[in-house]
Amino acid sequence: MNKLKLWVGALSGIAIAAVAAPLNTHLLSFDADASLPAGWKADATGGKPAEWKVVRDPRAPSSPNTLSIVRINDTSRGNFNLFWSPGARFHNGNLEVSIRANSGEIDQGGGLIWRAQDADNYYIARYNPLERNLRLYYVKDGARKMLADAPDLNIGSGEWFALKVAHHGERIQAWLNGKKLIETTDTVFPNAGGVGVWTKADAASSFDNLAVKHSQAALVTEE
Repeated sequence: MNKLKLWVGALSGIAIAAVAAPLNTHLLSFDADASLPAGWKADATGGKPAEWKVVRDPRAPSSPNTLSIVRINDTSRGNFNLFWSPGARFHNGNLEVSIRANSGEIDQGGGLIWRAQDADNYYIARYNPLERNLRLYYVKDGARKMLADAPDLNIGSGEWFALKVAHHGERIQAWLNGKKLIETTDTVFPNAGGVGVWTKADAASSFDNLAVKHSQAALVTEE
């Protein structure tokens, strides 16, 4: 059976790990074939969705493919491009992904979304090589509000970077290339929701090795 379908099917059963059990990991590497994963969709907050494809990339962290934006259909600053799964339910645990900023004059880079209720309500953690910062936001009713900021970072355009988020209860943490840079709390979205990846405006990026690790534990264990 196609491992993309296996992954999506596994994610439909939310947070089955016991408190004492290790995190229950599901990995989407985009390498099984060139098809977009079943149950996932291109979407947008505030504008027109970009076009996403699974493409061959010799520089992918896991060869041979990446998930990439191949066409931007709305370059306005208020448009957020999403590729996400409403059925991939996530509540507590960790999310990880590798990202490369390919292009963008208004914005670059991208990040993760989780506990997504729809295309207008979710959490975001994202890195922007133009601004050289990692930020945590929530989007509620289509409006974005920043929760935390880690400035003065040093990852440029065209470089792969690893983004990790942990969310347990109200506690949110974020890492960039293995270094924890953000820790805060928030209560806006207390319930499980979908997961996905995100860019803004004209930011065209590639994504690889999206991992979702479900847990019921109260606190994250650093890896």
